[in-house]
Amino acid sequence: MSETVQVYMKAADTLFASMARCYIVIGDKRYNFMNMINMEVTFKKNKVAVAILGRTGKGHKSAGWEATGKGKMYYNSTVMRKMAENYKNTGEDVYFDIQIVNEDKGTSVGKQEILLKDCNLDSLILAKFDADGELLDEDIEFTVDDFEIKEGFKELAGMLGE
Repeated sequence: MSETVQVYMKAADTLFASMARCYIVIGDKRYNFMNMINMEVTFKKNKVAVAILGRTGKGHKSAGWEATGKGKMYYNSTVMRKMAENYKNTGEDVYFDIQIVNEDKGTSVGKQEILLKDCNLDSLILAKFDADGELLDEDIEFTVDDFEIKEGFKELAGMLGE
């Protein structure tokens, strides 16, 4: 019987949080959204309970999915407020794509690039000020109708068992 050797992740393979890029494509314009502070997009499977004869508990079956996002950005761009104004004035909703690239060249994992497709704003700050504050920022929330992993991280050494 062979002995199992414990393998550990290298600290250098953790990604430095700010080493990312964010681009937003609205119509035919591609914006470098360097004013984003953070963003998080969540994938959630919708499940239905399945009654099973002879069991006291129910099973669960996946029945679709949804993705939502939220983020914080510096309050220094009117791009998204113009989308809200357009919707208010015309009733025409604006969908956009978000490209997020995580890449810390100090790691061995390479980069991950995810394209979030057909995003749609749920909420954003329309106007604000803070006489007692320092920097203005704002929160945004949105839905995602589709996504594609364009490039994934490399597997860490030792992740795959023998």
